[in-house]
Amino acid sequence: MSLSIFSIIRVQSPEGVKRITATKRETVATFLKKVAKEFGFRNNGFSVYTNRNRTGEITASQNKSLNLLKIKHGDMLFLYPSSPAGSSSETMDTSVSQGLRSVGAPQVVEDEIDQYLIKQDGKIYRNRDQQLCRHGPLGKCVHCVPLEPFDEDYLNHLEPPVKHMSFHAYIRKLTGGADKGKFVALENISCKIKSGCEGHPPWPEGICTKCQPSAITLNRQKYRHVDNIMFENHTIADRFLDFWRKTGNQHLGYLYGRYTEHKDIPLGIRAEVAAIYEPPQIGTQNSLEILEDPKAEVVDEIASKLGLRKVGWIFTDLVSEDTRKGTVRYSRNKDTYYLSAEECITAGNFQNQQPNICRLSPDGHFGSKFVTVVATGGPDNQVHFEGYQVSNQCMALVRDECLLPCRDAPELGYAKESSSEQYVPDVFYKITTTFPKDPVYTFSISQNPFPIENRDVLGETQDFHSLATYLSQNTSSVFLDIISDFHLLLFLVTNEVMPLRDSISLLLEAVRTKNEELAQTWKKSEQWATIEQLCSKKWGLSATQPIFPGAGAGLSGPVCAQHCGTCLAPTLLSLPGLTVFSLLQAQSASSSQDYTSTVPWAARRTPCRQPCGLASTAPS
Repeated sequence: MSLSIFSIIRVQSPEGVKRITATKRETVATFLKKVAKEFGFRNNGFSVYTNRNRTGEITASQNKSLNLLKIKHGDMLFLYPSSPAGSSSETMDTSVSQGLRSVGAPQVVEDEIDQYLIKQDGKIYRNRDQQLCRHGPLGKCVHCVPLEPFDEDYLNHLEPPVKHMSFHAYIRKLTGGADKGKFVALENISCKIKSGCEGHPPWPEGICTKCQPSAITLNRQKYRHVDNIMFENHTIADRFLDFWRKTGNQHLGYLYGRYTEHKDIPLGIRAEVAAIYEPPQIGTQNSLEILEDPKAEVVDEIASKLGLRKVGWIFTDLVSEDTRKGTVRYSRNKDTYYLSAEECITAGNFQNQQPNICRLSPDGHFGSKFVTVVATGGPDNQVHFEGYQVSNQCMALVRDECLLPCRDAPELGYAKESSSEQYVPDVFYKITTTFPKDPVYTFSISQNPFPIENRDVLGETQDFHSLATYLSQNTSSVFLDIISDFHLLLFLVTNEVMPLRDSISLLLEAVRTKNEELAQTWKKSEQWATIEQLCSKKWGLSATQPIFPGAGAGLSGPVCAQHCGTCLAPTLLSLPGLTVFSLLQAQSASSSQDYTSTVPWAARRTPCRQPCGLASTAPS
C-alpha cells in the first residue's frame, strides 16, 4: 500500500473556503501562485497565514517546501486581502464598518437608509425589572441587559409577532461572532451552469461538480429587506381606487416614495409612498396587461429631482360583493393563496430590475427593496392593502427562468424539468401596510385635483383644458400649494404642446424643499407665462391673439370636417404660422360633436366611422 504524494490544503478567505492541491515538496512560491489563481488575484494583493490572528505569515521569499513549513494534508490556512494604506481591519467595528467588504466586491455606494442604519447601535435596551433584578441602578443582569437586534424571542413576542428580522439585523447576526464579520460574503443564488469549465465538453454533452449549480431547497427566508410600507395619506390610495370604482376593471400603478427607518422593528426599513404613477395598461375585471410606456424614463427623472424613487408596485384584485353595502369579496387567505404564482413571478421580475446595492456581495447587490402591494378584500369584506416581497430564492428562479405558473391552479407554480408534484411553496413573505395616524403630504391635496395620467377610458384626460379648469378651481395665494401635484408636474414635463423638461428643475427643487420663494421665482419665468396664456385662451379671449412671439393669427387651411383625432393632428401641425390656441379651438369643437366628455383631439384612439371631408372654414 502506497501513500499519495498529493495533499489538499484548505484556504479560508472572506469569500469562503477553497481547497488547493499541492505536493509535499512543492515550494511556497508555487503554492501561492495556485492560491492567487484560485481566488482570482492578478498580483500579490493578499497575505496567507497559518493562524487566524494573522501570525505565521507564509511569503514567497521563503525558499522552502510546504513539508519543511510543517504544512500537511488537511491543514487550514487563512487568506486576508491587502488593506489600503492607512487602514487596518484590526480596528473594524462590530457594527459592520464601512471598510467591511467582500473580496472582489466592487466599490458601491449604498442607499442613504443603509448608510444610516450601519452607524446605529441597533441594540434593544430594557429597563430594570423591579422583581427579577437584584442589583443597583447602574448594574446589569440577564433580565435587563440590552438584547441584540436579531433576538428571535424578542421579535416573536412583539404585537403582532415578527417572523422575519430586518436585513440589517441579519447582517449584525452574521458579523457578531469572534471574527467580527471578516469572512462575511452574501452570495447571490445562481441556477445557471457556470461557464468556462475546460475539463469536459459544454452542456449538454458534459457537466461536473465545479460548473453544476447547487440544488435549491426552498425554505422560509429569515430576514426581509423592507419591514413596513406606509402611504403618506389616504388620498393617495383613494384616488388610485377611483379607477376600479368607476369601471369595475383591475388597475396597476408604480409606487414612488422613499426608504426611511422603521422604528417599530430593530434596524427596520420602511417604504413611504408619496405618489402613484399609473402607466399605460389594459385592464379587465380579471386581468391586467402592462403596455410599453414611452414616458417611463421621464417619470423616473422627475421623481428623482423631487427626492423620490420607485419603491414598488400596486395592483387591485377587487370583486364587488354587495353594491348596496359597498362590500368586496374576501378571496385571498390561508385557504386559497395570498399571491398567485404569476404574481410572484411578476414581483420577482420587478425585484430583479431594482436590486439592493450591497457592499457585502461580490456582485455589488443582494436582494431587493422593491415591494408589492395588493388592494383586495379583507376578512371584513372591506378593501385592504397587503404588502409582500418574494424571497431571494424566488428572484433567482425567476431571473434564470426556472419558475413557471400553473394554468389551472393560480396558487401553484412549478420548476422546469421537475416532477408534476413539485411546486413552489412559501417563496414570498408578508409586510405590514399602514396609514399614519398623522397624515404626511409630500404633495398638496386639493378637493379638485388634477387628472391622473392614462385614464382616457374614463374621460379623464390631461390637457390644457383640464389644466385651465384645475387652475380656475384652485385659487390659493400660495403658488407652491397649487403646483405641488405629482400628476400635474408630469403633465408639464411630458405634454406635446409645450414640454418643460429642460426648464422645470427650479420648480421641482421648490416642491422638493417646500420653498415658496423658489416657486415664485419660477412662476415669473417665460415658460409659466406661456402656460397661463394657453390656459387663458380657454376662457374666450380673442382668437386672433398669438400665443408665441411671431405666431400667426387664427387658423387657415384645410381642416377635417369630422374633427377626428387621426387626420386632424397631421393637418393642423403642417400649417404655417399655427397658434396653439387654434388647436384648442379645434379640440373644443370636436369634443362637442363626438365626445360625451372632454377628450383631447390627439388622444382619439379610433378614426371617424365616415370618410373625412374638408371643412371650408376653421371651427370658431
